[in-house]
Amino acid sequence: MKTLIKEIDINKPDQDLISLFANMLADGKTVIFPTETVYGLGANALDEDAATKIYQAKGRPSDNPLLVHVADKEDVYDLVENVDDRAKLLMDKFWPGPLTIVFKKKAIIPDRTSGGLDTVAIRMPSDQVARDLIRRAGVPIAAPSANISGRPSPTKPEHIIRDMDGRVDGILVGGPCNYGVESTIVDLSDDIAMVLRPGSVTLEMLREVLGQVDLDPSLKNKDDNVKAKAPGMKYKHYSPQAQVYIVKADDLEGFAERVDSLCEDNAKKGLKIGVMTMNYDQHSYQAKVFDLGGSYTEVAKNLFDSLISLDRESIDIAYVPYFEERGIGVAIMNRLKKAAAYRII
Repeated sequence: MKTLIKEIDINKPDQDLISLFANMLADGKTVIFPTETVYGLGANALDEDAATKIYQAKGRPSDNPLLVHVADKEDVYDLVENVDDRAKLLMDKFWPGPLTIVFKKKAIIPDRTSGGLDTVAIRMPSDQVARDLIRRAGVPIAAPSANISGRPSPTKPEHIIRDMDGRVDGILVGGPCNYGVESTIVDLSDDIAMVLRPGSVTLEMLREVLGQVDLDPSLKNKDDNVKAKAPGMKYKHYSPQAQVYIVKADDLEGFAERVDSLCEDNAKKGLKIGVMTMNYDQHSYQAKVFDLGGSYTEVAKNLFDSLISLDRESIDIAYVPYFEERGIGVAIMNRLKKAAAYRII
C-alpha cells in the first residue's frame, strides 16, 4: 500500500489539506491524524469495511472495541440510545478534551466498530485539526491509537511513520501530542459510573462532577477482561521489546540504590540496561538514562516516547520507579504495569 504522508501546521492548518484527508475518510480509507492525547488511526465508524481496515492495519483482535470520535457534542445523539444527566454534566465540563464516555449504542454503530458489544465509547477531541477533519468527513471517526497492536502508543510523528507507513492510506503529521496518554474512559451504561481506563481526566476530577465514580476492578488485575467494554482492557498493551521492571522504593534515592545493584548484575551478563526516571534524580547510573520529566504531568506526556526509545536504543532490560497512584499517577501506573507485564520488584 502506498501511504500519502503530509505535514500540517497545527497553528495555521491548511484547510485544503484537511479536506483532502477528510475525503479519504469519507471514501472508506484509513487516515492517521494527531489528537491531544495520542495519534489516532481513523476510519468511518459507520462503515464496517472501513472499520475492518483499522483492525487489519493494527493487527488488532476483532473483539477489542474501537473508540469513536465526534466533532461536536450534538453528534452524540445520533449514535447512542440515551444521553443522561450524568453524561451531559461530563460533556459540558470535559468536552472537548481527553475524556471518553461509554453509552448504549444505536443500531447505526456496526458491531465491527463496537467489538460486538451493545455499547460504544465516544469522545470529542480538543485538537482543532482532529475536529476539523472529522467535521469535514461528515461521519464519526473510529480511531484507536495508531500503533501496531500491543505496542506503545505513538505521541510523535516519527513513531507513526516508522511503524505505519505502508499499512494505511494516509498519515497527516502534526506535532507532538500534548497529554501523551490515551483519554480517560468512563462507562455510563450502568447505574454507577465506572472508569474503565484512567487518563488525564482523573478519578478525583470526575468525582467532583458526579459524586460516586468507581474504578473498574479489572484495573487492579493483570488478567485480561473476558469481555472488554473499552480499548486497552484486553490483551498485551504498551509493550516494548525490552523487558521493563517497575522498582518499588521509598524514594528516588532508594530506587537508585536498588537499580545500581540490578544494573551491576545484568551488566555482567552482557545485557544493555536502561533506566527511566524523573529528571531530578541526579544519580549516575551505569546504564542509558531516559528522562521522564520533572512532574507527573510530564511523566505521562513522555512515557510512551521513552518506552519506544528503549527499542530504538536496543535496550534489553529497563527499570522505572513505582509512581504514587494518585491523580494522573493512576494512568501512569496503569500503562507501566501493562508495559512491564506486571513485573514489579
